[in-house]
Amino acid sequence: MERHIQAPVIREDACRLRAGDYVYITGTIYTARDAAHKRMQEALDKGETLPFEMSCNVIYYMGPSPAREGRPIGSAGPTTASRMDKYAPALLDMGLVGMIGKGKRSGTVKEAIVRNGAVYFAAVGGAGALLSRSIKRSEVIAYEDLGTEAVRRLEVENFPVIVVIDAEGNDLYETAIKEYCVSENHFVHV
Repeated sequence: MERHIQAPVIREDACRLRAGDYVYITGTIYTARDAAHKRMQEALDKGETLPFEMSCNVIYYMGPSPAREGRPIGSAGPTTASRMDKYAPALLDMGLVGMIGKGKRSGTVKEAIVRNGAVYFAAVGGAGALLSRSIKRSEVIAYEDLGTEAVRRLEVENFPVIVVIDAEGNDLYETAIKEYCVSENHFVHV
């Protein structure tokens, strides 16, 4: 099913999404990769505040290439999400409602997604230049010294993603494999 949502994302809207849905996000999302997640965890360990409020927000695991003249951002493809798995449950428990990346997530992250009524989206890897067209504004808001891994606030319009893990724990990667195996077995027996 095709859906359009506004970010920040109301938790009830996140809970309505289902694994396999095509979603277009419009609004404000944030970027953070490995180094930024490590810094945020260090800040939490020291009792410091994070660079942005987690509640109802979405983190895009992405570090852009330099912007061409006249563009707010360069190529903006997703990073492998599993590299953030050790940090994600704590952020989800703080109210993070969505994550965008590519690849599978750990069982611990999936449990935190379900526990918090959140969602994990996939963006198409290798399509960073195309994805950047949906980014209308980009501003570094924290950890500028990290370069491409700095935390950014992005204003996006119809940013295309696919729901991989929904708030009920349905995992598109698992169900798609099962469906493929069933269709392959059917094909072999025909």
